[in-house]
Amino acid sequence: MSNNEEGKIVEAVNITPLATDETGFEFFLDGSLGLVFLVIAIIAAQRMAWSRSQGGGAETTVVTAFYSLILATSALRAIWFLIPSSWMVPSYVPSAVMAFDPNDRSWIGAFISQILQSAGSLCLFGIFILILVYWADILKKYFYPGARRSRPMSTFLILVVLLAAAEILNSVLYLLGVYSSEGMVLANSVLLATVSIVCVCEITIFSYRFRTVLKTLGAINQVSTESQVRRIVWITVTGNMFFFTRAFLESIFAVLLFVYWRRNGSVAEVFSHGLWDVYIALKHWSEVAILGLMLYILQSRFATSSNAGDDSRGSYREVPDAEDNGQKVPSSMEV
Repeated sequence: MSNNEEGKIVEAVNITPLATDETGFEFFLDGSLGLVFLVIAIIAAQRMAWSRSQGGGAETTVVTAFYSLILATSALRAIWFLIPSSWMVPSYVPSAVMAFDPNDRSWIGAFISQILQSAGSLCLFGIFILILVYWADILKKYFYPGARRSRPMSTFLILVVLLAAAEILNSVLYLLGVYSSEGMVLANSVLLATVSIVCVCEITIFSYRFRTVLKTLGAINQVSTESQVRRIVWITVTGNMFFFTRAFLESIFAVLLFVYWRRNGSVAEVFSHGLWDVYIALKHWSEVAILGLMLYILQSRFATSSNAGDDSRGSYREVPDAEDNGQKVPSSMEV
């Protein structure tokens, strides 16, 4: 074999890399996030099992639902991060690939990766959707006492099904070849940015109205509602910080994708490894923070309820049925 022929073979091999371009930092970032999400999943599973062992009741059902969503979110995120990038896609940063491309089998990994990402985000957003649905139901009871109220869990399931349908439609359009994996990522970013903005607005509005109701009813019944108000403030502040960050990140991501896609027909030049690493770190470490805070809030609420059972009732105890003008302060189960 001549030197010229050998050179051509080497050149061809260099043009078509077989391994992913994941850096050492990206490997460490994925591994650390995967392990943290795995720990959260284990804690949520233990808490969920403990919650279900407490027996039936509306309060236990709701709290178990929260733990189930935390478990599903963290488990899906752990799977996504702990699966080596080279098993899924040839490039760590986003790249375009069409479904059922006979010359590029990486579309399967790109599709599975996006499905895992979307399912995890859906479960994560479901936590706050469940909170907002119950807040809306309680506020409706006090502001419109004669109005017909739907079941909160049914409303929650309808909203989650609608979001899931949007994600399924996005996947179907990709599989039909309407757009590439870039289009699927873009559509998902637009959807999550929109939902994040809606959640910020709804959490702010409901939180303000809820605190007003609690303070008013607390004054009427001459009982302290400070603990309930403090818990709502915690949920509001952490939830708004998370969703504002998420809306900002997803909006910037979507705008960059759209501009480059329209200009160049590809997003290959949008994200360098450094910029993509910052996006992944901010997006998913914020998820770790919000899941940890939700576990803390639920645990502190249960710890206080356990103390209440020993007649050392704290500020989270259920207010007696003493009513004034037909109004009662929401119990710990409701807040």
